[in-house]
Amino acid sequence: MRALAAAKQRLILVTLVMLAIVGAAEMAAAQASEEGVANFYSDKLQGKKMASGELYDKDKLTASHKKLPYGTKVKVTNLENEKSVVVTINDRMAASNPAIIDVTRRAAEELGFVKSGKTKVKLEVEK
Repeated sequence: MRALAAAKQRLILVTLVMLAIVGAAEMAAAQASEEGVANFYSDKLQGKKMASGELYDKDKLTASHKKLPYGTKVKVTNLENEKSVVVTINDRMAASNPAIIDVTRRAAEELGFVKSGKTKVKLEVEK
Protein backbone atom coordinates (compact mmCIF):
# COMPACT_ATOMS: atom_id res chain seq x y z
CA MET A 1 0.00 0.00 0.00
CA ARG A 2 2.80 2.44 0.90
CA ALA A 3 4.69 1.57 -2.27
CA LEU A 4 1.63 2.45 -4.33
CA ALA A 5 1.19 5.77 -2.51
CA ALA A 6 4.89 6.60 -3.01
CA ALA A 7 4.64 5.75 -6.72
CA LYS A 8 1.61 8.05 -7.09
CA GLN A 9 3.48 10.87 -5.36
CA ARG A 10 6.48 10.42 -7.66
CA LEU A 11 4.20 10.43 -10.71
CA ILE A 12 2.50 13.64 -9.55
CA LEU A 13 5.88 15.25 -8.87
CA VAL A 14 7.26 14.28 -12.28
CA THR A 15 4.11 15.61 -13.97
CA LEU A 16 4.35 18.93 -12.14
CA VAL A 17 8.03 19.31 -13.01
CA MET A 18 7.33 18.60 -16.68
CA LEU A 19 4.48 21.14 -16.74
CA ALA A 20 6.78 23.74 -15.17
CA ILE A 21 9.47 23.07 -17.79
CA VAL A 22 6.98 23.38 -20.66
CA GLY A 23 5.58 26.61 -19.18
CA ALA A 24 9.05 28.10 -18.77
CA ALA A 25 9.94 27.16 -22.35
CA GLU A 26 6.79 28.87 -23.66
CA MET A 27 7.58 32.03 -21.68
CA ALA A 28 11.16 32.06 -22.96
CA ALA A 29 9.95 31.62 -26.54
CA ALA A 30 7.42 34.43 -26.14
CA GLN A 31 10.09 36.72 -24.70
CA ALA A 32 12.61 36.26 -27.50
CA SER A 33 12.53 38.81 -30.29
CA GLU A 34 9.64 38.24 -32.63
CA GLU A 35 8.75 39.56 -36.09
CA GLY A 36 5.34 39.81 -37.70
CA VAL A 37 2.41 42.12 -38.34
CA ALA A 38 1.16 44.81 -35.95
CA ASN A 39 -2.33 46.31 -36.01
CA PHE A 40 -3.79 49.10 -33.94
CA TYR A 41 -6.96 49.14 -31.86
CA SER A 42 -10.12 50.76 -33.14
CA ASP A 43 -11.06 54.06 -31.50
CA LYS A 44 -14.41 52.38 -30.73
CA LEU A 45 -12.69 50.60 -27.83
CA GLN A 46 -11.93 53.88 -26.03
CA GLY A 47 -12.87 53.45 -22.34
CA LYS A 48 -13.62 49.71 -22.64
CA LYS A 49 -12.10 47.29 -20.14
CA MET A 50 -9.04 45.34 -21.31
CA ALA A 51 -8.25 41.77 -20.20
CA SER A 52 -5.96 43.14 -17.48
CA GLY A 53 -8.82 45.18 -16.03
CA GLU A 54 -7.40 48.50 -17.24
CA LEU A 55 -9.53 50.76 -19.42
CA TYR A 56 -8.39 51.24 -23.02
CA ASP A 57 -6.92 54.67 -23.65
CA LYS A 58 -5.94 55.39 -27.24
CA ASP A 59 -3.51 58.08 -26.02
CA LYS A 60 -1.37 55.70 -23.92
CA LEU A 61 1.48 53.49 -25.08
CA THR A 62 -0.05 50.08 -24.39
CA ALA A 63 -0.61 46.91 -26.39
CA SER A 64 -2.09 43.44 -26.60
CA HIS A 65 -0.04 40.24 -27.01
CA LYS A 66 -0.90 36.53 -27.10
CA LYS A 67 1.50 35.33 -24.38
CA LEU A 68 3.55 38.06 -22.73
CA PRO A 69 2.55 38.84 -19.13
CA TYR A 70 0.68 42.04 -18.32
CA GLY A 71 3.07 44.82 -17.43
CA THR A 72 5.81 43.62 -19.80
CA LYS A 73 7.58 46.47 -21.60
CA VAL A 74 8.12 45.74 -25.29
CA LYS A 75 10.10 47.72 -27.84
CA VAL A 76 8.16 47.69 -31.11
CA THR A 77 10.12 48.64 -34.25
CA ASN A 78 8.40 49.34 -37.55
CA LEU A 79 10.56 47.46 -40.06
CA GLU A 80 9.40 49.67 -42.94
CA ASN A 81 10.68 52.95 -41.46
CA GLU A 82 12.80 51.91 -38.41
CA LYS A 83 10.69 53.99 -35.99
CA SER A 84 10.42 52.47 -32.50
CA VAL A 85 8.28 52.87 -29.41
CA VAL A 86 8.12 51.08 -26.04
CA VAL A 87 4.65 49.85 -25.05
CA THR A 88 3.31 48.08 -21.97
CA ILE A 89 1.28 44.88 -22.42
CA ASN A 90 -2.15 45.27 -20.80
CA ASP A 91 -4.41 43.09 -22.94
CA ARG A 92 -4.57 39.56 -24.34
CA MET A 93 -4.96 38.80 -28.06
CA ALA A 94 -6.94 35.87 -29.39
CA ALA A 95 -4.68 32.98 -30.38
CA SER A 96 -6.33 33.00 -33.81
CA ASN A 97 -5.31 36.62 -34.52
CA PRO A 98 -2.67 36.56 -37.29
CA ALA A 99 -0.97 39.71 -35.93
CA ILE A 100 1.72 39.45 -33.24
CA ILE A 101 0.70 42.65 -31.44
CA ASP A 102 -2.10 45.21 -31.36
CA VAL A 103 -1.06 48.69 -30.26
CA THR A 104 -2.90 51.88 -29.31
CA ARG A 105 -3.52 54.68 -31.79
CA ARG A 106 -0.77 56.75 -30.14
CA ALA A 107 1.75 53.93 -30.60
CA ALA A 108 0.64 53.47 -34.22
CA GLU A 109 1.09 57.22 -34.80
CA GLU A 110 4.60 57.14 -33.33
CA LEU A 111 5.41 54.09 -35.46
CA GLY A 112 3.98 55.77 -38.56
CA PHE A 113 1.35 53.27 -39.68
CA VAL A 114 -2.04 54.81 -38.87
CA LYS A 115 -2.94 55.30 -42.56
CA SER A 116 -2.09 51.73 -43.58
CA GLY A 117 -3.63 50.20 -40.46
CA LYS A 118 -0.93 47.56 -40.13
CA THR A 119 2.79 47.12 -40.63
CA LYS A 120 5.61 44.62 -40.26
CA VAL A 121 7.33 44.96 -36.87
CA LYS A 122 10.00 43.49 -34.65
CA LEU A 123 9.26 43.02 -30.92
CA GLU A 124 11.96 43.00 -28.25
CA VAL A 125 11.20 42.58 -24.56
CA GLU A 126 12.80 45.35 -22.52
CA LYS A 127 14.89 44.19 -19.59
